[in-house]
Amino acid sequence: MTGRERGIAAEQIATVIFRLAAMGLERSDYLRQQYDCYSSHVVQACDHKSWKLIRSYKLMKYGSQHKIIGGILVEKEMIIVLDFGGQYNQLIARRVRECNVYCEVHPYTLPLEKIKEMNPKGIIFTGGPNSVYKEESPRCSKEIFDLGIPVLGICYGAQLMSYLLGGEVATAPVSEYGKTEVEVDTTSKLYEGVSPKTICWMSHTDYISKMPEGFRVTAHTPVCPIAGMENEEKGWYGIQAHPEVLHTQEGSKMLHNFVYSVCHCAGDWKMDAFVEKSIEEIRKKVGNGRALLALSGGVDSSVAGVLMAKAIGDQLTCVFVDHGLLRKNEGDEVEAVFGPNGPYKLNFIRVNAQQRFYDKLAGVTDPERKRKIIGEEFIRVFEEEAKKIGKVDYFVQGTIYPDVIESGLGKSAVIKSHHNVGGLPEHVDFKEIIEPLRMLFKDEVRRAGLELGIPENLVYRQPFPGPGLGIRIIGAVTPEKVKMVQEADAIYREEIAKAGIDRNIGQYFAALTNMRSVGVMGDERTYDYAIALRAVNTIDFMTAEAAEIPWEVLGTVASRIVNEVPHVNRVLYDCTGKPPATIEFE
Repeated sequence: MTGRERGIAAEQIATVIFRLAAMGLERSDYLRQQYDCYSSHVVQACDHKSWKLIRSYKLMKYGSQHKIIGGILVEKEMIIVLDFGGQYNQLIARRVRECNVYCEVHPYTLPLEKIKEMNPKGIIFTGGPNSVYKEESPRCSKEIFDLGIPVLGICYGAQLMSYLLGGEVATAPVSEYGKTEVEVDTTSKLYEGVSPKTICWMSHTDYISKMPEGFRVTAHTPVCPIAGMENEEKGWYGIQAHPEVLHTQEGSKMLHNFVYSVCHCAGDWKMDAFVEKSIEEIRKKVGNGRALLALSGGVDSSVAGVLMAKAIGDQLTCVFVDHGLLRKNEGDEVEAVFGPNGPYKLNFIRVNAQQRFYDKLAGVTDPERKRKIIGEEFIRVFEEEAKKIGKVDYFVQGTIYPDVIESGLGKSAVIKSHHNVGGLPEHVDFKEIIEPLRMLFKDEVRRAGLELGIPENLVYRQPFPGPGLGIRIIGAVTPEKVKMVQEADAIYREEIAKAGIDRNIGQYFAALTNMRSVGVMGDERTYDYAIALRAVNTIDFMTAEAAEIPWEVLGTVASRIVNEVPHVNRVLYDCTGKPPATIEFE
């Protein structure tokens, strides 16, 4: 069927549906058949007539359970992740979204009625540090299994499923931690296309000692006889391993199988739809009002800024505080996009406050104190500029979903607090905060940026700490040291890109140590600084492993740095993981 034929068919079906609904026959079998016929496919009509008719009917009968995006009617398709305190909860949601299915993380205390209202296609229980058989351990209601919604339990979640449904959980005779070979039953829907013996990440001291009635074993290891279980008829699946982490080699395939083969999702979560819908919603919310964005130049605030600019144009003011601790040419790159010569019609203010920050940091060596000084001074500068602008209705933040999750959901542990989560700024009276990226992960933010036409060099810029280079300089910060680390970092990033490995490394940067040592350059003795190169791969930024960069690339970088950056005679490579180190070098 051609696109035009599909469009005509959609219009015909929509017309029938709408007319029957208007006659008060929305409960008729014929109407239901026509609706089901349409709903089995997502059809884009050749014109807007058909989807407007369908929208009218759908909104009349189903309210907000359905939505129109870009002229396409889509079901409100969602997977819910219930968080039981697992450290990988956001990774589960990310992996599901990578399957083009929308997913949200909620605390395990989410009321049953709310779950019914959200009408998810599937539910995933996360891992957690507790033992399900202890009285104080987190548990959801057993009635969740009466909803007729497929459930996947991961690690603690699998044990909880077993415990609630009449199985038994006990302390394992042998704990499992790390990469483990697991034998799986490939006839299970969860393991379709997975190797019969596959490497998975295990992290448990308890295990399922007896399955509930109606379940069968689908995976095992030499020390874990029930590493996977299922009740296919009910749509209940348990897996002791963590499919969400990269260490589980075929974990993404397992989650894909759950989402599509078990939950029968269509995969309607597309970034172009998100961008279009967000622009529409922002315009509606702001109306004739004014909005203010604190533009850091990072990926999140940049994408939020362009999204707002597309929606409300010169009703937006972007304040960019250049504290002199940015990477080489970064301030100019930001201004090229958002400034008067850029493609967007908005109000752009660049505050050059380098000397102000250098003065505040003079003689300060403690990294935590540097962070506090830089953060506080940034707020002071922003306050001053905000007061000059006058009354503003909305304050825009580049908050993203990991910020929300890491700041704590329900009773979950706070990984780290984020300044942009939790309330309105105190320094000025805004009506409301707008956080257009609040439900997106970092990779989704980047996809949204590309969809908005932001240059790739900005979209795929390396993560950068709020205090900037101030914490990548060990010891006191001076303009001279800032220049040294800027130049070294630019060389490092340039050579990594030349080697074609820039997209394969989680985070990489150069830092300036406080160490000085003897060297020889041009037959003369030197006594200069050492640059430390850092590169890590990480899935959650809570743990990380040092990246294995080809020696020839490191050699080129080292040679260029000692020859091109004054007062540097030594280059070191940091091969420490996290823990015991941190990802940053401070």
